[in-house]
Amino acid sequence: MNIVIVDDHPLVRQGLTAVITVEGDMNLVGEASTGEEAVRLVAKVNPDVALIDLRLSEISGLEIIEKCKENAPVCKYIILTSSVAREDFQRARELGVDGYVLKEAFPEEVVTAIRLVYRGRKYYDPAMIDCMMSKDESEGHVEQLTPREMEVLVALGEGLCNKDIGKKLFITEYTVKKHVSQVLAKLELADRTQAALYAREKKITA
Repeated sequence: MNIVIVDDHPLVRQGLTAVITVEGDMNLVGEASTGEEAVRLVAKVNPDVALIDLRLSEISGLEIIEKCKENAPVCKYIILTSSVAREDFQRARELGVDGYVLKEAFPEEVVTAIRLVYRGRKYYDPAMIDCMMSKDESEGHVEQLTPREMEVLVALGEGLCNKDIGKKLFITEYTVKKHVSQVLAKLELADRTQAALYAREKKITA
């Protein structure tokens, strides 16, 4: 897979380069240190995955992603940040970023994030999940869920969209939406992202 790095700190770019270039299935095709360079680079090479710093000196990484999506909508975007602020994560989620990785992550975590995102999954840093769950702990109980709703919750935790959940469980998208709504209501969660975080935090798997 082809990857680009966008960060205004040379040492961060060097560190990421060292992590990526030793992986046989990853190919670093470009680096950028400014928003303008990033937009040009992504439009030119159309990478599979772009690792973008949340806060560059002159622009937000989220603004860069917005601009890049116009020319490279198929590219997957991962935010790199030192921030565990809930507001930053929510803005990234609303924009539809594919991954959110803290800069304190271990190299193997960064590699895992890239591979999962490349395959069409979402990846949120475990430390970010802990932060989100501690700030917004659900009062609902998983025991309230039906067996089918549990299956849907597991799928949400895997980062699957409604269409893929339907295929996995052999049900229609409409039925999936109904189950998702029931899961959110019973667990008193605001949206499917919180449901995914809940499933991962509670280690709810098939």
